[in-house]
Amino acid sequence: MKGNVFIIGLGLIGGSLALCIKKAHPNAKVFGFDVRKRQAELAKMLGAIDVISGTISEGAEDADLIIISAPVRETAKIIKELESCPLKESVIISDTGSTKKEITRLASSLKQKGISFVGGHPMAGSHKSGITAAKEILFENAFYILTPEDSHERESAAMLMEWLKGTKARFLELSPEDHDYMAGVISHFPHIIAASIVHQTKSLTGKNELLPRLAAGGFRDITRIASSSPEMWRDILLHNKEVLIELLDLWRKEMDRISGLLLESNEEALAAYFSEAKKFRDGLPVKEKGAIPAFYDLYVDIPDYPGVISEITGYLAEEKISITNIRIIETREDINGVLVISFQTEKDRERAEKCIKACASFPTSYEL
Repeated sequence: MKGNVFIIGLGLIGGSLALCIKKAHPNAKVFGFDVRKRQAELAKMLGAIDVISGTISEGAEDADLIIISAPVRETAKIIKELESCPLKESVIISDTGSTKKEITRLASSLKQKGISFVGGHPMAGSHKSGITAAKEILFENAFYILTPEDSHERESAAMLMEWLKGTKARFLELSPEDHDYMAGVISHFPHIIAASIVHQTKSLTGKNELLPRLAAGGFRDITRIASSSPEMWRDILLHNKEVLIELLDLWRKEMDRISGLLLESNEEALAAYFSEAKKFRDGLPVKEKGAIPAFYDLYVDIPDYPGVISEITGYLAEEKISITNIRIIETREDINGVLVISFQTEKDRERAEKCIKACASFPTSYEL
């Protein structure tokens, strides 16, 4: 396809989309804008965009496709700014935000002018952020939700999917309401729960000074998503507050149910509760990407001798396997010296496991 594509926001998502579009449509020209000028400069240096736009209006004027890749609060402001920009009648505008109902409502002013707006949400991410973390494979096999509301927007959605075919994502069409409910259940609500567990532990730390040390390992893993951007999650929650209030009410009932089983010392019901949860959780797709970025961790049991960590990372470096994070678990029952190495993809993790087993024969696993 030929034409001008304008990406507003050149972080992980916007930069990765730009790379995908450039690869799939070499005849297209990709313009980019970011409030952080250095990000835009790096995007051009890395080949993610062809031209840096000085302003949103400048980049939008001749664009055939505009993608807003910004936090939901900023997306709302950008939509307002685009209302006053001279745009092509045929332009398609989309976003990448985690909420769709409120954004779609805000975009109604553009629709009234005959401009096509198709809400979008690529369900992919990474432990890293910024343009330097952008990569073409970020969206591969991930769900990419589009929320067209009428036949005209569905035609625009089909064109948008053609523009985005280089992502190799799995496109799904949902209503904005259905998207926000599902995203609330599987992404927004778990972030609240993770943060609440951390808050509870913090509040009890004064009485139990050992808690922070004992909270290493498994506790850090199950509350990992609580380390996400506070400002971003504030805005997401406010945009989807009706759904989350409903889910919180259901959660209270669920906790009351558990409380009742404990008061009754109902062994059979408690065992069934965990058994049902295990069965459902174990039946979830393993290879598919979901709303929360997957963590490709490899656990390595290591002996205690000087230089063992540099030895392992050296093996991986020789095979050119990238590591996103590395840490030592100090507190695990009956397990000593566990090294946790995080990777960008499942393929990298599998390669790393083979490499470590071949070079050092250290026991490895994906879960503890």
